[in-house]
Amino acid sequence: MKSTTMLRKLIERPQGVVAPGAYDGLGAKLIEQAGFEAAYASGGAIARSTGIPDLGLLSLAEITQRLETMVDAIEIPLIADADTGYGNALNAQRTARAFERTGVAGLHLEDQQFPKRCGHYEDKSIVPTLEMVQKLRAVRDALSDDDFLVIARTDGLAVEGYERTIERSHKYMEAGADVIFVEAPTSIEQIEAIARDLPYTKLINMFKGGKTPFMAADRLAELGYRIIIVPSDLQRAAIKAMQNALAAIRSGDENHVAYESMVSFKEREVLVGTVEFLEREARYAS
Repeated sequence: MKSTTMLRKLIERPQGVVAPGAYDGLGAKLIEQAGFEAAYASGGAIARSTGIPDLGLLSLAEITQRLETMVDAIEIPLIADADTGYGNALNAQRTARAFERTGVAGLHLEDQQFPKRCGHYEDKSIVPTLEMVQKLRAVRDALSDDDFLVIARTDGLAVEGYERTIERSHKYMEAGADVIFVEAPTSIEQIEAIARDLPYTKLINMFKGGKTPFMAADRLAELGYRIIIVPSDLQRAAIKAMQNALAAIRSGDENHVAYESMVSFKEREVLVGTVEFLEREARYAS
């Protein structure tokens, strides 16, 4: 089954799907091995993995190269962050075609002005509703797979307020989006109101420490949120683990407590399938 079809089937279920965020093939593989049915390629996490903040600084080519490695590492569907489409409607079309070629199962496109910034940063700015509508139409026209999921993200809450954001969301769905993603609601009451006022398939961004209060996945599913992304909790955990490992290395103590939380050399090789790769290499040896 195509990954796009797989994702469609997952979001048709009452419980929807939880998609933790990754920024490389290893993280995507860990998500799959943990039993999750979909993964999310976080644009912010990919940017930070190169040592820069989530401010729309990476190019389309850099993002698609990373997506290719992530898709190649897993069998579960990968949902991709397309930011603003990297420009106008024609740029968004080119982005959609490039993302589709990587093998991702869907993308979300947002209505921030280019270059964008993390949805939980301050001082965001957004494009006129019609401009985003035309981008969504351009993206839909560009895609060849009817099952490819187009997710419309709006950052309007922090800029225009609730009512205007709801109006925008209706327009985006009318323009051909399959899923609506209202970024950064700031209260449980707002999460519930969005669910009530937007009777569509919905995505929500849910992570520890952001502007959006935490809600359990089963409650969000009851409200009609069919995709729950957790963009960068894995990266934040990895950063802490690397800091601890560096402290152990600096200490010179082979019994440092940080070493207890590291996987073994053997476990690492099992994770990436080294034996299977070597067996395939032997099979094709001349």
